[in-house]
Order: sequence, then C-alpha cells, then structure tokens
Amino acid sequence: MYKPSLLIAGCAAIGVLVHAQSTADRDVLAKMRAEGTERSQVGPVFDMFTVDIGPRLTGSPAHKRAADFARDRLAADGLTNARLEPWPFARSWTLEKLTLEMVEPRYLPLIGYAEGWSPSTAGEIVAAPVWLAGKTADEVEAMRDSLKGAIVMSQPILTNFVRRDRADPSAPDYQSPPPPAGRSGGRGGNPDTQRIARVTREAGIGVLLRPSIGEHGTVFVTGRDNGPGAAPSVVLSAEHYNMIARMLERHVPVELRVNVQGKFYEGDGHAYNVLAELPGTDPALKDEVVMIGGHLDSWHTSVGATDNADGATTVIEAMRILKAIGARPRRTIRVALWGGEEEGLLGSKAWVDQHLAGDAHAAERDTFDVYFNIDPGYGPIYGWFLERSEAVRPIFDAWLDPLKAIGARRNVIDGIGATDHLSFIAAGVPGFNPIQSYEGYDVRMHHTNVDTAERLKQDDIKQSAIVMAWFAYNAAMADQKIPRAGGAGSPGQAGRAGR
Repeated sequence: MYKPSLLIAGCAAIGVLVHAQSTADRDVLAKMRAEGTERSQVGPVFDMFTVDIGPRLTGSPAHKRAADFARDRLAADGLTNARLEPWPFARSWTLEKLTLEMVEPRYLPLIGYAEGWSPSTAGEIVAAPVWLAGKTADEVEAMRDSLKGAIVMSQPILTNFVRRDRADPSAPDYQSPPPPAGRSGGRGGNPDTQRIARVTREAGIGVLLRPSIGEHGTVFVTGRDNGPGAAPSVVLSAEHYNMIARMLERHVPVELRVNVQGKFYEGDGHAYNVLAELPGTDPALKDEVVMIGGHLDSWHTSVGATDNADGATTVIEAMRILKAIGARPRRTIRVALWGGEEEGLLGSKAWVDQHLAGDAHAAERDTFDVYFNIDPGYGPIYGWFLERSEAVRPIFDAWLDPLKAIGARRNVIDGIGATDHLSFIAAGVPGFNPIQSYEGYDVRMHHTNVDTAERLKQDDIKQSAIVMAWFAYNAAMADQKIPRAGGAGSPGQAGRAGR
C-alpha cells in the first residue's frame, strides 16, 4: 500500500546523502591523501612494533615497551595529553625457553608453542607420551598414579582443520545474513571430558600436548592464566600431533623431549591503554568526542602483524595526518590503543567502565559521539560494518563515496563481533569496525605463528590511515552526533559536515 510517510522519509534520507556528499571538504581529503602517501610514517611505526619489539602479550615487558613507544610517538606528532592509563590486570608472562622434540624411534624437531601463561615444566621431561584419546573417565582415573609427571596427549587424531575464511562483505555478490536468532540452551560440555581434565590436573601431569586446528604447520595459540596447580601446556602442529598419535595407535615406541620455561611477572597489577587527543575548536562542540582506536597487544608466537600491529599503526598515522595538515575539528578527536583485547576486550572494557558506563558517567556518555575501531582483517579498508543501523547508512555511504578512488567499495548493514567496538556499544554509544581483507586471515594468520610482516603491504596501511582520518574528521565536523541505537537521532543528524 502507498504510504506518503515512507516516501517522505526516503526522500529525506536521499537528501541527507546528497547534501553530505556535496558539502564534504574534498580539499581536506586531498591534503590527507598527499600527507598519507607522500610523507607517510607508517613504515617506522609498523617496523617498531613488528621488528624491534615483536610479540606484545598483555602485561609483558614488550607490551609496556610498545605502549611507551606509542605514547611518545603520539606526543612527538603533536597530539595533546599523550598518556598511559592503567587498568587492573593480574600476572604478566613471557616464554623463556621451549624444547619440543621427538627422540625415538628417530629424531625430529617438532613444531609447537607453549600456550600463554603456561607454567614451567619441572626441567626437561624425556618420556613416552601417554595418549588418553578414547578412554573413559573411569579408565583415566585408574591411571592416575602413572600420570604424575607424564607427557599427556588427551585428544584424538585431528581431522576437522580450519579450511575456510569468513566471507568478504565488500564483494559485489555478498548477501547480508539475517540477524542472529537467540541462542538455545545447553548444559555445557561432556561430563567425561570435564572429569578427565580434573583427574589429569589433580594427578600432576608433567605437560599437556594438544593439536592445533591449522594445517601446513600453522599453529593457532592463545592461552590463559589458570592459576596455581595448572599443568604446563603446549600446542603442536596438527600434522606432528597426528603423526605421534598414529605411531602410538600402532604401538610404535615413541619418546619425546619437552621443556617449557616461562616467567611470571607480578608487577603492579596493571596493564595499560594509550590515549591522546587532537582538541576540538568549536566552543559549543569541543567537549564532544570522536574516538578512533585498535588494540596494541598480540599473542606471543609471532609478531602480530595483522592482529593488530597494522591497526595500531593505522590509528597512530591517522592522528599524525590530521595534525600535520592542520585539521581543526569542531569536536575533539581522541585515539586509543588498547591492551588486553586478546584476553577478552579487557582494556577497552576497563576504559568504558571508567569513563562511559553507568549512571555515574551519564554526562560523559552524552558528550561521546562515536568510536571507530580497527582490528579483524588486514589490507585496505573497503567499507564499514554498520551494526544494523539504517540511520547511519546514508551518512557513512556519503563519507565513503570519495574514498572509492583509493580502493573503498561499500558499507554493509551487518555487524561484526569479538573486537573492541563492542565495549562501546554495550555502554550505549555507537561503535563501528571497518571491512578489510579476510583472504587467508582465519585459515593462516589470526592468532598463529605466521602472523608476520609478509602477510600485508605497508601501502595498504597508508590507505587505511587515510580512511580512518577522513571518517574521524567528518564525524568531528558534522552538525550533529552519529545516531544512536534504539531510535536516538535520525538519518539527518550527522549527515552534514560543517565548516
């Protein structure tokens, strides 16, 4: 049925889009492009994170060094109030030594990595591994005495490898999936599995070996601090784990040599976020905040090039570009580099709790405009996940349009999970993450031993920094803040970039 109200709303949205496109400051964009390509500082920053510093596990000395460098770099680029903000974090950890070898029936160095926060083994363990696959909890219980100090392999031969990356939402043929349905209940894991884990822990095993879900020597490694009494734990490449398991299955005598030595740092009980600002200039709007950011921490098995040294470099460079071209945003533009993302968005959650969440921070929440995050994926920014907000579609589409000349494609209505913008959405303020390349990302790079500089091109980081600077600038110049979820605001609120 014909509804005049729908026609009027549609025309209004189109009007906002055209107006936003016609008033966008293309001269500023041209300056950003020139600064970001001809005078880029992406190389020195990215190399510092990936070559000089390397892995940046949250709370480790390397992560603190990276945070100190980022703060000093932002200050040197002319940003205001470059600082570290502490937040509570328990123990940090570094891996000091790992020996992982098969010594019988032949010698072979094995591909594997200790999990993060693994306790140390009691020196070097040379023994036949104990394979528990297929055994019941009662059978494992009966073996309790023989498990003390043993090398234990608890899982069966792995066959379900990760072999597919996520879809590319910017591809022309991509179709957005329907909104996720509510999760149906369940009662947790297999009781036998839980009981076996409890028995092996109580028995005091020497080290636990498990297979990675990657192929071709790709080892996915994360970890957690399981506290006193936890067993040392190592992830093997699936091919090497399966090779040993098949030998045990055929009763071929196998002997391994394993030595894990990790170091715990009690420290001051804190980890750190890095923040700095480009102050706003409009007397009526300068206390409002547009924020860009990404996480600085990584896992310990590689240099975290795509997860997330490229993202951290992107936002540092975006702020440098804005300062270098003399941008005078109406709102304040703030940058943040989070710690603890890999352990559960801990750094961004801590910051949001301290500055935005709850009744105590209602005023700060009211003056907060939008957060632009960059994390999953690599390569150029193709567009943005709109977090199912139709209200922001014409705004973001207008801002993206002039960026198509440098590789942008389109925005999609979908949301994306498991990264720091979710901390902001949970507090009731808008948060967004860009679409980048995912080719090989889930299969080969994400949380693996091969997340290295070879995976990406520094020219792509230059592009993403220009895109991030442009979106931050437009949001900071708009007459109104970005529309919020639940009907707050309208498609017209943030459409016009002010002068």
